[in-house]
Order: sequence, then structure tokens, then C-alpha cells
Amino acid sequence: MISRLRFRIYRCTFFLCAVSFVFATFAQDQKTPGWAYVLNPPSEGAAPTPDGSPRQVPHSSAAFTYEQTQDSFQVADWHPDGHPSMPSIVAFGRKPEVYACAFCHLPNGQGKPENASLAGLPAGYIVQQMADFKSGARKSSEPKHVPVATMIAKENWATVEEITAAAAYFSSLKPQAWIRVVETNEVPKTHAAHFMLVATSGAGREPIGHRIIEMAEDMERTELRDDASSFVAYVPLGSLARGKALVSNGENGRTIRCDVCHGTELRGFANVPSIAGRSPSYIVRQLFDMQTAARHGEAVVQMQPVVANLTLDDMIAIAAYLASLHP
Repeated sequence: MISRLRFRIYRCTFFLCAVSFVFATFAQDQKTPGWAYVLNPPSEGAAPTPDGSPRQVPHSSAAFTYEQTQDSFQVADWHPDGHPSMPSIVAFGRKPEVYACAFCHLPNGQGKPENASLAGLPAGYIVQQMADFKSGARKSSEPKHVPVATMIAKENWATVEEITAAAAYFSSLKPQAWIRVVETNEVPKTHAAHFMLVATSGAGREPIGHRIIEMAEDMERTELRDDASSFVAYVPLGSLARGKALVSNGENGRTIRCDVCHGTELRGFANVPSIAGRSPSYIVRQLFDMQTAARHGEAVVQMQPVVANLTLDDMIAIAAYLASLHP
């Protein structure tokens, strides 16, 4: 059962504190906000010994071993009735070059904080993003950010036919409410693991400061890649009101109203993506990447005046407000 799953990385408080210390030291060299561009600390010790025991998650009759859920060429599909049949490239990828799309973005397309939610995006937009990864027009401001580096190194081997099939699949999915946004002054102390922030057991709480702390609601289920297990985003007090002012009216020229391009209720228009209900960590990375020109190209030109004058606090507020909206 799910209660039996205990990550070996969490075996004792002492080890957790050591991991947190290594992460803090490792992240000092970052030029980007570490809470948005989460970098795993250098791995320590040998990989855990596989135990082969079947795992289960709520509301699913499926059973997979932990090792099966980590197979990037055969997606563990916990809820096959919750989505259409996945194309081969989405479910299995193509060895050895291309990982299964749903391994990272999940069968329901909702994704996780370290990557993009693809559910319901225009197919043409998805195809264009793949082209931008391949041309170098879409990169990360943080070169060590593994998810983007993986898209560039591995997924660029996908063929036009594979990309078209994947884009059509994810575009057909209906986006779901996926992130619970909570305004707060304090958050659990965290460390980096699995390319996201994870609460450090027994470490208490700390001021949120100028950050968004986005975490799994149930880390055990998330690590098993259960696409019915969602996320919570802790944001600074006042973020939602401040973000609404920036998104809705540009706040006296500081930026541009988002609905001008992203459509009614910010749910996209033509090949312009929806931005309602998206991961706030993801949104901050995109705004930051556009501002630093790590992400550029023809489709991004219109965003340059939008992001030019934004501070990191502005980005936090915008991302928090957008995440609070129904997708």
C-alpha cells in the first residue's frame, strides 16, 4: 500500500539536514531564483537497492513497483480510463533517444513544477516550442536546470510525426485545477529532491520571504508519478491582489494587460497559450527567461515589452494570481 512507501532519502532527520545543507551550498552559485529553478544537490552514495514490491495509489486498481514508475520508456499509467489512448511516443518514447512524453508531463498532461502543463495547449503552440528547443530559441536562464537541458538533449531527437502525434494528444486533454494557492508568512523548511522542493521532516518552518514554495500535496504519490496527486503553492501575503492588478490592468504602464494576447479569462487564443491555473514556479521561470533573453525568437518578441520592467516580486505576484485561477 502507499503507506509502505518511504523514500530512502528521508531515513533520518540528520541525513535530511545534511541534504538541505548540501543543497544550500550547491545553490549559492545560481544566478536565478533557486526556488523556481530547483537544482538537485550532487548525488551521494549508491542507488537504493530495488525491492520489487508492488505499490498502489488511491482510486486505482493498478500496481507498479517503484522501479517501474521510474522507467522513462514505459509510463506507469495509474488511471488509464482518465484520458484517451496515448500515442506510442507519449507512452513509451523511442529508445534510446527520446523519453516518453508522459513520463515527465504525466498521462493527463498536467505536469509538475519543474516542467510544463501541456493539457489543452494549442497543438501548433506545442509544435512551435519543440522547434524553439531545437533551434536554441528556447533555453533556460539556469544552464544546470535539468528538465530544460533534457528537452534540448533528448526530446529534440523526436521526428516531425512523433511531435505532431504528441501535440495532438496533449491538446485534446482538458486542463484541470492542479494547484492550491495559499497566502502565508511562513512555510515548511524545504530541500531539493526530484527537481522540486520537498518539506524537510522535523525541520520546522521559516519566513517565506520573496519566494514561492511549490510542493506536492502528497510527495509519495507524486514520486510514484500518480497523475491524480496535485500541488500546493505557498505565496507571500498580498500576492493575489498585487498580481491581479498587474495582470488585469498593467498597473499604470508597468506591464501590459495579459488578456490582450492570452484571451478571455486568460485561457488562450488561437496559438497563444492559456496561462490560467499554471504552475507559478513555471510562470516565473518563463517570465525570467524572456527577460534575460534565454527564451527568444519570433513568438516571444511580443512578450519583451511585457516583461522588460518587471521585478522578481512582480513576477511572483503575477504567477501567484495566475495559479489561483481556474484553468
